[in-house]
Amino acid sequence: MLEKINAAEKLSLFSDYWNPRIAGELNGQHVKLVKLKGAFVWHKHDDEDGLFYVVAGILKIEFRDQTVELKPNEFLIVPRGVEHRPVADQEVSLMLFEPAGTLNTGDTKGELTKEHLEKI
Repeated sequence: MLEKINAAEKLSLFSDYWNPRIAGELNGQHVKLVKLKGAFVWHKHDDEDGLFYVVAGILKIEFRDQTVELKPNEFLIVPRGVEHRPVADQEVSLMLFEPAGTLNTGDTKGELTKEHLEKI
């Protein structure tokens, strides 16, 4: 059965930060929704590219040599192996496209690592 998904509706179901939820799946990829606030950990994904699509707010993605600022309706693809750190000075709602099984903290495991994601 085909199901239309409203990202704003799904985002209204939770209020915690740095805890991605799976909103859909396609071709071995997860479509994740997450809210961010503050600075995340420096990390990289050795085997996966990641797509960050800003739904609401302003997200900065720091790299060792530059910072990219994303506003609503803008996205950035972070290539595999590139160290980065998302930073949200205010709350940001974000959609992520990543291969299923991708850890949110990549090669840096810690208290923000989410190994089992809830489906919404």
